[in-house]
Amino acid sequence: MTDRTRDLYYMTLALRLAAKGQGTTSPNPMVGAVVVKQGRIVGQGFHLRPGTPHAEILALQRAGAQARGAVLYVTLEPCCHLKKRTPPCVPEILRAGVSRVVIAMPDPNPAVKGKGVAALRRAGLFVTVGMARTEAENLNRAYGHWMKTGRPYVTLKAGITLDGQLATASGESRWITGELSRREVHQLRGRMDAVLVGMGTVLIDNPALTARLGVGLEKLAPRQPLRIVLDSRLRTPLKARVLAHQDKAKTMIATTAAAPAARRSVMQTKGIEVLTLPAVHGRVSLPALLKELGRRGVTSLLVEGGGEVNAAMLKGKLVDHVCLYMAPLLLGGQNAKGLIGGESPARLASAIALRHVVTRLVGHDLVVEGDL
Repeated sequence: MTDRTRDLYYMTLALRLAAKGQGTTSPNPMVGAVVVKQGRIVGQGFHLRPGTPHAEILALQRAGAQARGAVLYVTLEPCCHLKKRTPPCVPEILRAGVSRVVIAMPDPNPAVKGKGVAALRRAGLFVTVGMARTEAENLNRAYGHWMKTGRPYVTLKAGITLDGQLATASGESRWITGELSRREVHQLRGRMDAVLVGMGTVLIDNPALTARLGVGLEKLAPRQPLRIVLDSRLRTPLKARVLAHQDKAKTMIATTAAAPAARRSVMQTKGIEVLTLPAVHGRVSLPALLKELGRRGVTSLLVEGGGEVNAAMLKGKLVDHVCLYMAPLLLGGQNAKGLIGGESPARLASAIALRHVVTRLVGHDLVVEGDL
């Protein structure tokens, strides 16, 4: 086994460990670490949630005295700053006495980027950066995007027919996709910081927007995304399912100054957060909403809206990833509810092109994903 092959093997293990924190670490990144001495793993760990020990610390603690002279593999540059709830990792790495550190990717956080590597090298450690970097960046793409833009990474998800319809002309959409797809969507929600719909979806479908488990998807998952409704005039019915379970799944209504004060007061009395944002053509400003969510530490957002919300998000260039669950059905007709509302472009050159497209089957449904 060559040195590079060996490093890649242990970094792959660290990445698998890091992925165990998916859905729980936000707004922190997912990180995994492995300590290897003389070809044997003597310690490993992954970051679970904010406020808990970082992956490097757990791996070194489990390695104990065997960490001295060992190699530390970690998926993200170790931190060295103090503006957080846990101690910096670099001093602990130095105290442990490892001889070499292999890092998959630099931390895009300006408080860390390059500083952790520099501190380790100044102390005389041999540091390698870039092993499985692409895989590490893909794992933490929401965190990286949030750090770079200050906005959450946005995934537009929809269940549609093969001819691109969200619902029939009457609005019926349950259920276009199969049971296995619906189960996967609930898992997807559980990994997101927030999920967004428009007022029309609330009135027509009355979704709960919770992440659920169990045979019949009847149990609430331990972690719930923040549920967000775009409602410029606060017309959300007080008995809407999206307002239920506030003790376990919080809801935010994004509205405008046009919302009646009395209605706002009623919502707030029920424990619903009402966020007033600027209006654009009478609707909630989506860029302003994303900026505010980013400021609050929301790093990932799942858009499950109707055609008009989808169109507004895409037109505003606010979508980063598309995930379509396509059922083997054809609806046809001019008046069915399409995936993207609004006016169609006159030329194919104006079509939205997806990059890095992948397809897979989930039951009888075809899933198509791609980046924008």
